[in-house]
Order: sequence, then structure tokens, then C-alpha cells
Amino acid sequence: MEDLNQNAANPSTEETVVNNELQTPVEEQPSTEAAENDTDTNNTTTVDTTVTESQPADSGQAAHSEPNTAEPETEPVVDYTSLSREDLLAAFNELMADDISRIRNRASAIRNQFNILNKEVEKQAFEAFLAEGGNKEDYKPANDAVAEAFYKAYDTYRARRQKMQEELDAQKAANLEAKKQILEELRTLIDKDEETLKQTYDEFNAIQEKWKAIGEVPRDQMNDLWQNYHFLIEQFFNKVKINKELRMLDLKRNLEQKIQLCERAEELIVETSVVKAFKALQELRAQWREIGPVPTEQNEETWQRFNNAANQIDERRREYYDQRKEELDQNLLAKQALIDKATELTKETPQTTKAWNDTTEALDELLKLWKSIGPVPREQNETIWAQFKGIIDKHYADKKLHFGQMRDEQSENYNKKIDLCLRAEAIAKREDWKKATEELLQLQAEWKAVGPTSRKVSDKIWHRFRSACDEFFAKKGEFFKDIRSSENENLAKKNAILDEIKAYQFGDNKEENLTAIKDFQRRWAEIGHVPMKEKDRIQKEYRSLLNGIFEQLKISAREADENNYRERIRNHSGANSERFLDSERNQLLNQIDKMRSDLKLWENNLGFLANSKQADLLKEEFERKMDNTRRQIALLEAKVRILDEAEQEKEQNKENNQ
Repeated sequence: MEDLNQNAANPSTEETVVNNELQTPVEEQPSTEAAENDTDTNNTTTVDTTVTESQPADSGQAAHSEPNTAEPETEPVVDYTSLSREDLLAAFNELMADDISRIRNRASAIRNQFNILNKEVEKQAFEAFLAEGGNKEDYKPANDAVAEAFYKAYDTYRARRQKMQEELDAQKAANLEAKKQILEELRTLIDKDEETLKQTYDEFNAIQEKWKAIGEVPRDQMNDLWQNYHFLIEQFFNKVKINKELRMLDLKRNLEQKIQLCERAEELIVETSVVKAFKALQELRAQWREIGPVPTEQNEETWQRFNNAANQIDERRREYYDQRKEELDQNLLAKQALIDKATELTKETPQTTKAWNDTTEALDELLKLWKSIGPVPREQNETIWAQFKGIIDKHYADKKLHFGQMRDEQSENYNKKIDLCLRAEAIAKREDWKKATEELLQLQAEWKAVGPTSRKVSDKIWHRFRSACDEFFAKKGEFFKDIRSSENENLAKKNAILDEIKAYQFGDNKEENLTAIKDFQRRWAEIGHVPMKEKDRIQKEYRSLLNGIFEQLKISAREADENNYRERIRNHSGANSERFLDSERNQLLNQIDKMRSDLKLWENNLGFLANSKQADLLKEEFERKMDNTRRQIALLEAKVRILDEAEQEKEQNKENNQ
């Protein structure tokens, strides 16, 4: 041992390299688990690091030790905002099958989204209870199997995570005691007299391997532990000088190991998964730091080979996260555009029920588009969602207030219609036909002037009013049943028209043909009632004959539809024709408004579709749908014009009769 101590006084450059490599700290930086943030989050942040090869130090000087560059494993970022509560429960149960240490952020994201949706469900249930007449103090939430299952599963997750943390803390404490024991072994090795140089070196290497094999220790003990280890390593090299032959064998072995690491790093260049490649590279970097020095002449070449491969992997990773950031920014712009659109839709307060429903439908469509867009940068996720949801929530709150006021009006209208029912029921008992008819028609006009009532009572009260009217007109019809003696005469007239239609020779002029058909239809409509038993037969024969003529003359479906509709209007020229025309007009106008609203919504939504082959196909489908809707609107508008003509004709007849 005297020779070894004498030689150690003047270490060579290569020997200093050995010392430097062995002095590289293992626990200088905090571990992945120790650095984990206690706050649940949807994202993890990774630190880009680059391993730097230790260069030979000057003789007698300790090389600067590298920091631990191990990077926490990146947990996948998943957007759960578009899932329902049931889907979130299924996703959480599936997530629980994974390693409990790698699901913290996703579990927290699912829990946060579930809390948002669950509050909305509870709110809706409470509002429904109040809407049905319940008292606020009597409300008791119903059993919710989905919420119960989710929170039970989440409690299981927390218990498992707590157990894992306790086991991890216990393991760190055990690791601390194990490393303290190794420090004592190292002190013993330094203090004892070496039997042989190789035996001393083997014992020293065994101590180092044991030290590296032990896992993490409590963070507050890490620095002191490393300082003691570093000090003892320096003491060992001050006492022991490894002979040249053994050192060269060690340098050769280290070179072979680092060449293998170079080859494995180069294989990672073609790895398809960027995350997997970077994680594997971090492991290679850690192994590189643990391997001792190589011969000086191969040191730079080996390091450059490994560093070049590592740089390519780092560059791929940077490009991957740059692309990811660009996608998040694009999603942010798209969602900001939806916020602008929602703001525009709710800028003015709707004045009609239809307008409220149209706005609601448009906002629901925007919400579907929102859910189809991917995630945005984490720091802006909550803010932009709060903006969008705030607009929608305000709309629904205003709508609720509006319809609450409307229910008050409906209640007042209900009382008015009850009064009209009572008056109609009184008239139904009278037999002064002319005056009673006038009064009953006046009541019908007043009924139409009264606004709507609740749907729950609308049909019932209308049936009551209608029954009183029907009772009166039935009695009146019975009284005037002798008038029906002309029904057989009317039947003969309609049979004669059928014979005329069959015998009529149509030409090539479409306008003349339509005029002739229109004349037949007018004359047919002017003829009064026929016997009830003959009504269906004669009407079916008449309709079949006209349809055959339309097909023969190749008159378009729209022209035929308009003619059929005109005939239908003329067939309702009795006492209730005014009410029928008003009802028909309202129905047509509502259909037109609905189709125009749909058309506008589709036109607006086309602007949200990106330029792609799939998007172009979707645009073509929307265009076909919009063209068909435009044709339907044109037909409905033509029918409205037919109603206008019928009303004008009715007014003209009144003037002529006066």
C-alpha cells in the first residue's frame, strides 16, 4: 500500500478522468416523483436537457459534476369536455387499469369535468321540481347512480394513490438507511490496509454499484448524503492509485459500453413515437453518466457520436411540441370565432317564441361545433370556456324569465277562453238561429283574438268550445235538413262534370290545359254537398281522373300540387272557411320561417368547415340540402299566394251579395 500511496501523489490525466467520472453525482437533482406538483392539472411540463460529456480535467483537479437531467415522463393530454357523465365514468374506470403513478393529471381532469356536469344535472333537477309546483324547502335530491358510482371510484383511486405514496416514502426511508450503510462501508474500505490493488478496486466498484442500484431518498436528505459520498470518493482516490494495466482494461470496457449506447441512440432516431424515443434517450443519458472514462484518443469521437444522435432526437421532440402548440393555437382561434358568433346571436333580445327557439337552436349548434374542436393552450382553457358558457347560460336565464312571463299571459288567456266557453254553451241552447249564429261567429272571432294558453289545457279547452259550437250547428243543421234535398241534384251535376272531363280534348298548349282544368275545378268546388254515401266515391273518381290528366299532359309536380291545393282551398268555402284559411296561413308561414332559419344556419355553418377533401364532400351535401329547402320554400310561398287569392275572391263575393 505504500507504493500505491506514493503513485497517487502524481495522478496522470487519464487517471484524473477516472476520478472525474466516478465523482458524477447520482441524486443531485430531485426525482420525478419528488418534483410532482400536488395540484391536479390537465398538462405536464417537460424540461429539455442535453447531456454534456465530461472532458478530462487538469492534473490534480476534480471535474465539474453534471446535473441530473432526468425528465418526468410526459402524461398524455386528453380533452374530456365533450363527454357525458356516463362517458366520463367509463373513461375513469378504464384509466384505473393503468399504473396509478401515471394517471394523476387525467384523473383530475375527469373529476373536474364530472363536477361541472353533475352540478348542471342537479341544477336542472331542482329547477324541474320547482317548475312542477314544488316548494324549495321540500326538495330532496333523487338518488343518482352515475354520480354515486363515479365518486365511489374516485375514492378508490385516492386510497390507492395514498397507499402508493406511503409505500414510496417508506422505500425512500429504507434507501436512505441503505446509503448510510454504504457510506460506512466506504469509510471502512478507506481506513483498512489493502491486501491487493485489484481486490481493493473490486471492493470499491462493488460499493459504487450498490450505491447506484439504490433508489431515491427523502429530498431533504439528498444534498448532505451526496456531499458525504463525494467527500469519501475523493478520500479514496487520495489513498489509492489504480495501476495502469487495470485502468486501461477499465477504459476499454467503458469504451465498448459507450459505443453500445451510441448504437442504441442512433436506433432511436427512426423510432416513430417521439415521446417514447425521448424517454429512452433520457435513460441512455443516465447510463452514459454512470459509465467511467474512455481512452483519451477516443473520448471526443465517442462523445460526438452519441451527442449527434441525441441532438437529432431532441430536434424531433422540439418540432413535435412546436406542432402541438400550433394546433392548440388554431383551436383557440376557432373557439374565439364561436364566442364572437354566440355574442352576435345574443346581441338582441328575441321578441317572439320562435325567435327564442331559433336562437337556442343556433347556440346548441355552436356548442356541438365547440365540442368537435380539440383542446386549447392550458393557460387559456378555463377562461375561454367560461366566456362561451357564460353567453349560453345568460341566454337560457333570459329565456326562462321570458317564458315565465309568457305563462302569466297564458293563464290570463285561459280565463278569457273559459268565459267564451260559458257564453258559447249558453248560445248552443238557443233556437233563434240567425242572431245566435251571428253571436256564435262573433265568439269565434273573439276566440281567435285571444292569445295562446298552456299546451296542457289548450286542446281540452278548445274541445270544450268547439263542442258547444258543434252542438249549435248540429241542431241548426237538423232544423234545416230539408235543404239537403238538393244533394242528389248536386251528385248529378258532379257526375256530369266527370263526363265532361273524360270527353274533353286537351291540346298542346299547357296554359290552355291548365285553364281548362282550373275551370273544371272551380265548377266542381261551386257545387254543394252530395249524399254522404256517395261523397268518397265521387271525390276519389274525380281526383283519380285529374291525376291521370296531369300525368298525361306532363304537368310538373309543383304545378299539380298548386292546382290540388287550390282545389282543396275552394272545398273549404263554408261557414268555417275564414278560420280554416287563417289556420292554413299560419301553418304555412311557420313552415317558411323554420326553413329559412335552417337555411341561414346551414349557410353560416359552412364557414366553420376547414378546407379539406372530407370537408368539401360535406359542403356539397349541405348545398344539395339547401337547394331542396329553397324549392320547398318556393312551393309554400305559392300556396300562400293561393290563400291570398281565395280571400280576395271571398271578399269580392261578399261585396257582390251586398
